[in-house]
Amino acid sequence: MITLLRQRLRRDRVQLLLWILGTVLMAYAGYAGVIQSYGTESGRVTVLAAVMANPVIMMFRGLPSGASEGQFMAFEILPWLAMLAALMSTFLAVRHTRGDEEAGRAELVASTPAARTRPTVATLVHGVAANVVLGVLVALALSGARLDAAGSWLTGAVTATTGIAFLGIGLMAAQLMRTSRGANSLTVWILVGTFLLNGIGNAAGTPSTDLTRITSTWIVWLSPFGWAEQARPYDTDLWGPALVGLVCGVALAILATALQSVRDLGEGFIPARRGRVHARPGLASSQALVWRLSYGSLIGWAIGGALTGILATTLSGLLGQVSSGNKQVTDILQKLSGGSSLDNVVITVFFTMLGILGACAAVQTLGRARQEEAHGTAELVLSTSVGRVRWLSGHLIVAVASTVIVAAAAMATGYLGAAAHHGSAELYRNITVTGLSEMVAAAVFAVVTALIFVLIPRATIALGWSLLLLATLFGMFGPLFGLPEWTTHLSPFGVTPVIKGDSVDVRGLWWLVGIVVVGWAASLGLMRRRELASDG
Repeated sequence: MITLLRQRLRRDRVQLLLWILGTVLMAYAGYAGVIQSYGTESGRVTVLAAVMANPVIMMFRGLPSGASEGQFMAFEILPWLAMLAALMSTFLAVRHTRGDEEAGRAELVASTPAARTRPTVATLVHGVAANVVLGVLVALALSGARLDAAGSWLTGAVTATTGIAFLGIGLMAAQLMRTSRGANSLTVWILVGTFLLNGIGNAAGTPSTDLTRITSTWIVWLSPFGWAEQARPYDTDLWGPALVGLVCGVALAILATALQSVRDLGEGFIPARRGRVHARPGLASSQALVWRLSYGSLIGWAIGGALTGILATTLSGLLGQVSSGNKQVTDILQKLSGGSSLDNVVITVFFTMLGILGACAAVQTLGRARQEEAHGTAELVLSTSVGRVRWLSGHLIVAVASTVIVAAAAMATGYLGAAAHHGSAELYRNITVTGLSEMVAAAVFAVVTALIFVLIPRATIALGWSLLLLATLFGMFGPLFGLPEWTTHLSPFGVTPVIKGDSVDVRGLWWLVGIVVVGWAASLGLMRRRELASDG
């Protein structure tokens, strides 16, 4: 067991360090942002009242439990702390179970006295330890910011127990699905679904008379995010809901261990779909193969883009009503988009999420290239007339096309939403400019990940996702956290063009286009001389 734990820690030391430091940074910066942007209690009360006036916004925020500094900080960032812990845990669980089976490492371990179930137990211990460290550091960061100690330790605890709950979900997904790709997709869909379920439960809740607190509906108890928020740090400080996540995660891990002992190695409880006897004519090229392997996840990202578009145009009118005469809300929204008019601000804020979705699709596509190389399947393709440059260009084309498809889905539903609400010509122009801008920002992550794949292949997945996470933190949350403006400009999402009056401020557009062009050419040029790095 000790040997297995040491092996896991050695493999994950860089990834875990990035996940944990990023989450702790978000916790500390969240408090600093509250102090800078919402320094007075009356201002925080005003913002909470404005948010509760629109239940749709509640779906993407935490649970209001009061207007103190700690309570407002928890409302702003607790769901995101829990989400980062959940993503770290699910990827860890799948990587060391189903991922090891695909790479052949699990079979080697099973041939030793460790047998088949001990690696799963080691993964559970490894994941729980990582979440405990994460929770302790979050608590220390918040306590060091002079927040109430009891609420700070509870915030760290619910962040950790949410991660442990999703650790169990990841271990179960690894038993159900035959591939790590399928297991990761299943866990991500569960994560997104439960996040939205918790948001719906909060949005449908009952506000208090002073509009600073919401009593959620029973639906939130179906979501690990709901368990975290119902602990209400810095308010009632309930430890019971925090324990629910711990119990759920451990119970699922025990069940996954039991399932591991009764199934065949390399198989899953959900059978793979039967393939065709003969390939379609469209699969005659390597690029068509990449499309075939990517279209399932791409559909999911496109659906996310479509939802973003319809929400952006729906909320643009509602937020105008909510924040009318509310300088606190208007100021913070304008910080996120460089001082544009409120209508433009709303489109910019929500379409930033579109850019993130497109970037996720691009990074996932290039990450799949690394998986194909590590698993040896890329070598089979390259043993034909397909060269290395052509093979990588196929993944790059699909990655950039993914950003186009996600942006197109958002813009299409945005146009429909604008038409349904009798939007002005300016609104249509805002949707077009912002959608195309975020598409370019997302394409930057395609070429950057391709460069990482060529230069540091073994770091492709970890570094690609880590850079996207940092860009999201700086570009989307930097202004809210009160970070210097130059840190926001480090993110492609923070320098996209914005509309100011009748003109368009291109800001960093040409830099982004230049990065895409140079990165594309450099990655393909360097690929000519790179050898395969098949060992994962």
